[in-house]
Amino acid sequence: MQTRYALLVLLLTSLLGRGVFAQDEMPAADTGTLDFKQWGLLAVQDGGRRKPVDTFAREALIKITGRSSYNAPGGKEWQGNDFVLSALLETHEWKTEPMVLVSLGSLIEQLSLDKTRRRFSFAELSGSPELNRLATEVHTLQKAEKPLNRLQQEVRNVSERLTLLTRIMDGSAFLIVPSSQKLTDPWVVPPAFGNHYKEEQFAPVQAQLQAFANAYVKADGFQFARAAQQLREATRTLSPSIYPSEDQLHLEYRYNHFDGFYRAAWCYGIALVILATAYLRRKAGALQKIGVTIGVLGLLLHGSAIAMRCMIAGRPPVTNMYESIIWVSFAVTFFGMIFFARYRAPIYLLAALPVSLIALLLVHQMPIAMPASIDPLVPVLRDNFWLTIHVLTITLSYAAFALAMGFGHILLWRYARNPAATRADQPMHFWLYRVLQLGVLLLAAGTILGGVWANYSWGRFWGWDPKETWALIALLCYILTLHGRLAGWWTQFGLVVASVVCFLAVLMAWYGVNFVLGKGLHSYGFGIGGETYVASFVLGDLLFVAFAIWRHRASKRVPAARPVQSETVAA
Repeated sequence: MQTRYALLVLLLTSLLGRGVFAQDEMPAADTGTLDFKQWGLLAVQDGGRRKPVDTFAREALIKITGRSSYNAPGGKEWQGNDFVLSALLETHEWKTEPMVLVSLGSLIEQLSLDKTRRRFSFAELSGSPELNRLATEVHTLQKAEKPLNRLQQEVRNVSERLTLLTRIMDGSAFLIVPSSQKLTDPWVVPPAFGNHYKEEQFAPVQAQLQAFANAYVKADGFQFARAAQQLREATRTLSPSIYPSEDQLHLEYRYNHFDGFYRAAWCYGIALVILATAYLRRKAGALQKIGVTIGVLGLLLHGSAIAMRCMIAGRPPVTNMYESIIWVSFAVTFFGMIFFARYRAPIYLLAALPVSLIALLLVHQMPIAMPASIDPLVPVLRDNFWLTIHVLTITLSYAAFALAMGFGHILLWRYARNPAATRADQPMHFWLYRVLQLGVLLLAAGTILGGVWANYSWGRFWGWDPKETWALIALLCYILTLHGRLAGWWTQFGLVVASVVCFLAVLMAWYGVNFVLGKGLHSYGFGIGGETYVASFVLGDLLFVAFAIWRHRASKRVPAARPVQSETVAA
């Protein structure tokens, strides 16, 4: 059996005028032990952006499999860089690997596939007549600019995964040769270098490509790293003004391997356990200080990862659901720290940390529904001033309301556990009121600024777009909550219930419009997935609120016990 090297073989065939570059069957070398850093720092053009190959490989594996690594049936765990090189050089039979994600059960059933699985091989899916028929229908609908239902959206996604895997295997995805003219010109795969460079200019790249391929196949760590580094230098020499700087590539590579959000989630979880233990034991000394310190460390890691992402993208991290969640979760903990410092009340951190922890774990576990890729801005978002002012203000209001929601859950739990004891929680109700005031102020300002931006971008201040409408509904819900408490329409318990229930309006404006309705001018934030998680949360939350209300009303029917007079001890 002979094996053909995909892109690099095609390159050598084109350059050297040889037939298909073939060799005897590949040795069973363990490429998983190689250091892929130098290869990962090679620049590639993908998705309208110049990025390290390390980023492309990670995003490709997640998009195809739904996971950041692939565990093959043979036992090997494939990381992104190893996978794309193996698929490119055909050192593994990837067409038969059950790795392509099909996340919708109804599509699996319609394709007559195994219902117990969620991942299937390229051969299974590409050979399905029903999938080919559905893909043709979706393509026709897209050309006619007609909306797609959930099944058709999943067909489109599966088709894109198959296309990406095909492009990786045939090498057409590896646009590693920079253009020689303009920054905005498309890059090319190596065999097309003749349209941009002379053969003598490309000779160093040719030599390093062959050395690099041989080193990978033999799993020669030293030669692999050396050839990869020299390949980077050779491709940079072709067009130094077009090629991204070393600082840019290293920054994004560090961001990929820093895992700041995941490390922050660990810190938040540990801090939450320590602070909860200190709170329950009524010890606000050393244990509380340790918990706060770890929480601050998590906040610093969280903020550092966001700052790195901003430097890479050149914009605030608020253009899709993934970015808004990591930003809002950071702001929740930040607000919790600010209020803790102001009122010296650890209850703020106990409300903030679980919200941030759950948010970070959610985006970590749902890379398909909320992809972490850094994409170029759509035209309507390319005014960074308004993007920063409007979107950051709106999302900061979401953070304040999320903190109030966490606070409300703590108070509701206290009402449900011992309704009579919560009558002494006056300070906690006051602190909750302050957080709600902050959220209303930010949401009102953000909504007005959004109207200004809409007038600047679309020529009208207000158009009853679903996103605008639900932001207004959320604002009115919280204004009614605060006004009703001030006017005496409801008690402190009503304020607590409203802090939890009104967050559902925020959830609709934040998630529902983009992922459930999928309509409106804010299409750049649309996505699919996560409906089961959100629906389960909403249902569980409403049941919890109903239980707390029942407990509170039941306690009011029981006569309060006479307070025990405390004895005065004479000094």
